[in-house]
This record gives sequence, C-alpha cells and structure tokens, in this order.
Amino acid sequence: MFMRQLVYLVALDRHRHFARAAEACHVSQPALSAGLAELERELGITIIKRNRSFQGITPEGERVLAWAHQVLASLDGLKQEAALVRQVAGGHVSIGTIPSAVAPLSALVSTFRESFPALTLEVHALSTPELYRRIKKGEIDLAVVYADAQEEDGFDYLPLFTERHVLIAHDGVTLPDPIGWKEVASLPLCLLSGEMHNRRIIDRIFAGVGVKPDIVLETNAVEVLLSQVREGTLVSVLPEGALPGEGLGDNIHKHAIHPQQTSAVGLIRQARKVQPPLSEALWALSRRLDPAVFAENRRVPPA
Repeated sequence: MFMRQLVYLVALDRHRHFARAAEACHVSQPALSAGLAELERELGITIIKRNRSFQGITPEGERVLAWAHQVLASLDGLKQEAALVRQVAGGHVSIGTIPSAVAPLSALVSTFRESFPALTLEVHALSTPELYRRIKKGEIDLAVVYADAQEEDGFDYLPLFTERHVLIAHDGVTLPDPIGWKEVASLPLCLLSGEMHNRRIIDRIFAGVGVKPDIVLETNAVEVLLSQVREGTLVSVLPEGALPGEGLGDNIHKHAIHPQQTSAVGLIRQARKVQPPLSEALWALSRRLDPAVFAENRRVPPA
C-alpha cells in the first residue's frame, strides 16, 4: 500500500485538487483521501494542509514529496530494465573492435553479460574501414573505433574512454628519462601497419614534432609486436588498450612519452529512427559505464 500512497501524493501535488488527483489515479476521492491520511499516520507528520479543500503541502510534506518523486522514478526505471531483460534475454549481438581496443572491450562485454546472462556474443578485431563496412551491411551490430575516424553520416557515436599511447620496451634497452617523441623516433621500432588507424595517429604525432621514425617491422597483429619487444631488440608504441590485461611479462615495461598523447575511443552503431530493443538496451548500458572501468590495469607509470 505504501507505494500507492506515494502515487496519490504526487498526483495531488500535480493537480492541486483532491477530485482531479483521484480521477488521475483511477480511484474514488474517499479512497485517495484515506490513503494519504494513512501515509501521514505511518510517518507521524502532517503532509497536507486541509480545510474543506486542498490548501497545499506542508514544509514537512515537501520533503516527503521529494522522496516520493525519487522512489517512483527508481521504480519506473526498474520496470523499464525488467521489460528490456524480457525482450532481449535470449538475444545475440556481434561486436567489432579496432585491435588496439581488444583489452578494454572486455569491460563492455562483461557488462553486457552481467545484465543479460542469456545473451550470446561474438567479437571481431578488424581495421576501422572494415568495421564501418560490416556495420553498413548489418554484419555487426556495434563497433569500438577511434573518435577521429568516425563517419558522421548514418552512424550514432557514443564516447567510451580516452586512450593513452605508451612506449613498450625490454629492460635491456637503454632509454633516456624522461623520453620524448623525438627520442622514440630514433629507436628501432616495430609498429602496427599502415592500414590500422592507430598507426595513422602515431604517424601524425611523429610528423607533428618534425621527425621520421626508424621503423624496422610492421604488422597488423599486436601479438607480433609484443613478441618482438620481448626479444629485446625492438621497441614499440601502442595504446594502453592493446596491452594484455594479465601483464607484459618479466622485463617488459611501458613508459610514458612526453608530451602525453591521447585519442578518444567510442562506440558506433548504424543510425535508425527506431533501434531494435537489444541495440537500445546495450547502448543505454554503455552510456552509463564509468570511463575508469576501461582503464583498469592499464595505468602508465611515471617516466
């Protein structure tokens, strides 16, 4: 009964008239008045100023009214979440990501699975142009991309986190402390290949400081870069999101590069007037995520 009493109170405040509030709640006026009187007895305070008609809300009642709005809003949100769960409980989603964001993508996938345990997923690591091509064809539902690579027409974009670029090197490699982009360019580098958008970002950074990097090896596989770094002869520049969550292994460390360079990363989907319930539910979940969850285990030590 307590929840219905709060509904009565909010309706009375909105309509400022007992009969109209009762009509809005689909109850008789005596039933509404009795419910509000019971609420006052339960709380032990006077909420409504009465004479023969409604005279207003008491100061104590205003505080109760504020809580009533909060409680009813939370209840409405709970009902919406339950409806979404019923709609998409057994759904399937295909997610694409740039290879450098595979690690932070796990936070997104975990959130989806916690909210919809029966949901099935598939994840594809692809180049940015391929991600857009597949979304346009309807082959994937959502994709994680760099913000500066987004195609404005036909897509929704949702910011997720800001990525930082770091130097990955074996302890046996002598590095200046601190190290800047010009010094990094002089080291023997292994980098992601040119079709990867991350590589274009790195190239712009080097061009911005007026240097040409010493690139020894290029690949579209982050695992190959890390294996070369572990050999101790090459170093690499990667976004933190590309690094394995379990760590880089013995004698391999990441180093901040000065000045620090960052890139915004977000989620895209095909723009539609009406989104499928599953897409809308996952988009809403992603919007509520704290960007800090994507940065766990990826902190840059001071250089």
